Amino acid sequence: MTVHPSLQNYADAWTHSIEAIAELVQPLVEGEWNRRTPCPGWSVRDIVSHVIGMECEMLGDPRPIHSLPRDLYHVRDDHTRYMEMQVDVRRHHTAPEMTSELEYTIIRRNRQLRNENRSPDTMVRAPLGAEQTLETAMRARAFDIWVHEQDLRTALNRPGNLDSPGAIVTRDALLAALPKVVAKKAGAPPNSAVVIDVSGPVEFLRTVRVNADGRGSVDGSPSLGPVVTLATDWETYFRLACGRVRPAAVADRVKIDGDLDLAEAILREFAVTP
Repeated sequence: MTVHPSLQNYADAWTHSIEAIAELVQPLVEGEWNRRTPCPGWSVRDIVSHVIGMECEMLGDPRPIHSLPRDLYHVRDDHTRYMEMQVDVRRHHTAPEMTSELEYTIIRRNRQLRNENRSPDTMVRAPLGAEQTLETAMRARAFDIWVHEQDLRTALNRPGNLDSPGAIVTRDALLAALPKVVAKKAGAPPNSAVVIDVSGPVEFLRTVRVNADGRGSVDGSPSLGPVVTLATDWETYFRLACGRVRPAAVADRVKIDGDLDLAEAILREFAVTP
């Protein structure tokens, strides 16, 4: 690949996860495409449709002209409406149509990545008519594809790749969102610290520090007197942070030490994906 070195890890993570998705869905019979996934409102077919659609947008393809049904409960705002368009337009596609389009889209995107020589700060297309840097776009695609790979694995009872390159990209993206969750949304007090202790295939300990002005930051140094410590496993962590499960459903997998009210506020605001 000729992709910029700072983008290579995102390209590698994307490739690993999207090839895993293709392998997962290739042998599925028609009925299995309708299985529910942890992603609200979406079936296996819907997730693959979303993957195809978003990668086509990275290729610069025009968006479909399509009217959405009015009864989709999970479509609540402009962002979810935007994402649903690529999904609903493929809702009645057959299994062979889905796998063929996925395979063709992967071939086209791999070719694009092999020839990618733009700098990371090049502005490219983003959802809702916005723009973003190429680095932001590639990081988002690596994150999105890995999370949806895990959605499919859950739906199909095929666990795996919890420590793959995409998992590391996802960890970093979720950690970057922690200061806002803890300091702004959950309202942790100034001059306090919250420790997140995660075990399992992706293991880490991070401290979110809230300064005197109420602004949060995250680092890898332990805190001597955290106001709250949350300990859980990696799978529970990313499922909570990606809105795939509610805190009450995994209460037995999250250990809380310290201020219970603040801990519950943090967990209520833990989901950071749209």
